[in-house]
Amino acid sequence: MESSNYSDLPSANAAPLPRVSLFTMIRLGLFQLGLGMMSVLLFGLLNRVLIKELGVPATIASAVLAVTLFVAPTRVWFGQQSDTRPIFGMHRTGYVLCGAISLAVTAFIAVQVMWQVGASLESTGWSASTYAWTSLLAVLFGIYGIAVGCSSTPFATLLVDVTEEEERSRIVGVDWSMLIGGTIIGAITIGIMLRQVGTNPSLEVLQSSVNRLFLVVPWVVVGLAFVATWGIEKKYSRFSVRTQGHDTEQQITLKRAWNILTASRQTRFFFTFLLAMTLGLFLQDAVLEPYGGEVFNMPAGSTATLNAFWGTGTLIGILGAGFFLAPRFGKQRTTTLGCQGVVLTLTLVIAAGFTANPKFLQMALLIFGLASGVTTTGAVTLMLDLTAAETAGTFIGAWGLSQAIARGLATVLGGATLDIGKRLTTDLVVAYGMVFVLQAICMIGAIFLLRRVSVQEFQTTAKDAIAAVIAHDSD
Repeated sequence: MESSNYSDLPSANAAPLPRVSLFTMIRLGLFQLGLGMMSVLLFGLLNRVLIKELGVPATIASAVLAVTLFVAPTRVWFGQQSDTRPIFGMHRTGYVLCGAISLAVTAFIAVQVMWQVGASLESTGWSASTYAWTSLLAVLFGIYGIAVGCSSTPFATLLVDVTEEEERSRIVGVDWSMLIGGTIIGAITIGIMLRQVGTNPSLEVLQSSVNRLFLVVPWVVVGLAFVATWGIEKKYSRFSVRTQGHDTEQQITLKRAWNILTASRQTRFFFTFLLAMTLGLFLQDAVLEPYGGEVFNMPAGSTATLNAFWGTGTLIGILGAGFFLAPRFGKQRTTTLGCQGVVLTLTLVIAAGFTANPKFLQMALLIFGLASGVTTTGAVTLMLDLTAAETAGTFIGAWGLSQAIARGLATVLGGATLDIGKRLTTDLVVAYGMVFVLQAICMIGAIFLLRRVSVQEFQTTAKDAIAAVIAHDSD
């Protein structure tokens, strides 16, 4: 629904707009908290149910879930739409709320289709019916990913709209912290609501419990989205002031974004580094909860809480790196230390499998999360240094797009590597260990790529190349 009603938005001649307070930043972060909770539900719980309880091969299960990430290019389109086509007279809030409602509805429908996949697989094996249900499930996860893009991209832009440059580091810190906090809260919530489900529950008991989760949590997320954004854009947005005299209809196409990202040697190095780093951080996404279920014999509720240990470590790592490591050692060295820490801590995750001790695994994931948080903070702050001001929106959107696609690849590669491992050996620890070893190799590659990244070279040579791309596209 389009509207040309801009009367509620401030004009260039209006009084200075108020600054967002810390309370308002935390309120905005409630939306990210909700997305963190949904991430645990999908990539944690449903992934485990598909692989362990329903018997879907890890490659197929991870590929189906990865569709939510492979639709990431739609985020660029939603970003453009929110710039040029307001909903209910607002450029961002309408998209955020419509996307949140859509993802809640789609998530519940997807879970019902997931049960049909399991029932068809049990009764007929990999028949035409099973493939049809699996394809429908993949389509629904794609729609879910589009709904997330519809809400998250305009929300990220809203954070820019309501802040001045000097406030953005604070709001980004709050935003990231709330996102990680959401994964912790989501993991704990799953653990509590699935507490009555034992190690080997009947499918009927599991189905009832999971359905109840998806009737409650997604609508809590919708409620958080309303609380987070209601009235914020009208009161704080600087969008209309900043875009006066600018052509907001100019399309930032995928081709243009790619041309800008590959305009210089430094952007190509950093783009490849981001890909390797993201694989090094998230290859375990597709197999972590099945690892806890099959190797450690943990029930569904307990494997969900593994994300809480990872999330807690990540949150500590983000705060520690942001306030202590990066100011003292620099962004690039902080990122390198984080990457090295990830490689070392992955050996602990593998070692935990040989002990079959859940406490050891929880400790290993806490330390892995700590290293992941340091890596994430260093990489994000370095990314801001490798962003040209004149194309900031394109850069931030394109960096985010590359990370989303890399996460999708990580999810698929993780599941496929596990299936290959299971074919090569009957030892489950070795099979899962192959995933973690591949993850460590990717992170080692990221370390070598990071050594070739130079902010100074980017600032002195890349801007001319980027300007040439922009001028060519304008022509």
